[in-house]
Amino acid sequence: MKSSLFGLAVLAAISALPLTAAAQKTTAESIAEYRAMLADGNPAELYEAKGEALWKEARGPKKTSLEKCDLGKGPGVVKGAFVELPRFFADTQRVQDLESRLLTCMEQLQGFNAGEIAKTRFGAGEQKTIESLVAYISGESRDLAFNVPQAHDKEKLMYEVGKKVFYLRGGPYDFSCASCHGEDNKRVRLQDLPNLTKQPGAGVGFGSWPAYRVSSGDLWSMQRRLNDCYRQQRFPFPGYASDATIALGVYMGVNSKGGVSIAPALKR
Repeated sequence: MKSSLFGLAVLAAISALPLTAAAQKTTAESIAEYRAMLADGNPAELYEAKGEALWKEARGPKKTSLEKCDLGKGPGVVKGAFVELPRFFADTQRVQDLESRLLTCMEQLQGFNAGEIAKTRFGAGEQKTIESLVAYISGESRDLAFNVPQAHDKEKLMYEVGKKVFYLRGGPYDFSCASCHGEDNKRVRLQDLPNLTKQPGAGVGFGSWPAYRVSSGDLWSMQRRLNDCYRQQRFPFPGYASDATIALGVYMGVNSKGGVSIAPALKR
């Protein structure tokens, strides 16, 4: 609540600037300034700290920590893992993003039921745990460049599937992901919409999630962000950690190659 009130105060301050000063700035520049003013106190830092504690805590039926979880760079290695996900994992024979991989580790190492967690609503139970873990793990790769692999045949296949899902139109408004994020210089209200099909837009868009949303007073993972896009399309939500959302992550992640991660970021 405090962050939301502070955000409103900052917006009010921006609105109160003299017209001559406001005229010298674009809307995008003003919003960027607003985010910069909040960045030093990004509440996502609290989720990062909680996520680090959860990573090291013995939990679940097996009373084990996640410190042996392999996120792609070896058991327990966190730094640099986020910017190389989604990727193929030999033990599951699947391409997995961060959230689906955490589900695997929580089930195999700690004894949780991954299926039950996947059915939990956002912001509750172990899904809340995962969002904190995602904040911690992504924060350990802050300022590193994305390099999502495409060496394995299944990684290449998921890229193509993700591309098809990105351009798939559906719902009563006949929208697709590309309707908002498939071209340059698009916006909705005051919000610039990054072009996720290429750099630099893909790096800016993909590289800033998970993020703390001031408007909702909560940290959102990429999964929750994608679900909100589907909500706005009036389209059924994809399953949590489903192949469809993982494929979208592969498509956006590969397109982000060379872009720098700023996650967990701060959003309106």
